Amino acid sequence: MTPLHSVSVAGAVVREVFEETGVRGEVERLTGVYKNMARGIVALVFRCRPVGGDARISDEASAVGWLTPAEVGERMAEVYAVRLLDAVGGGGPQVRAHDGRRFVS
Repeated sequence: MTPLHSVSVAGAVVREVFEETGVRGEVERLTGVYKNMARGIVALVFRCRPVGGDARISDEASAVGWLTPAEVGERMAEVYAVRLLDAVGGGGPQVRAHDGRRFVS
């Protein structure tokens, strides 16, 4: 087991994406910081690009697929869709807060 202090954030992202989806990725950049005000949870979202692996579902991913921006808006709740749309947008990292259903900032 790797000591916690020696695990990079990018390394943890790559590991989690692979464990949950079967897709090997490479972190490109941080795209957003999102706070769920109701639950006190902060999520850091990173844009990654796929570099290998075989997509599969898991206990933590009920579906794995590639969506257009329009499909993201149609298929996902707002608080999750915005994270993906921010990631494919060209701006710097976004900082947003939500109440679990709607964004408040």
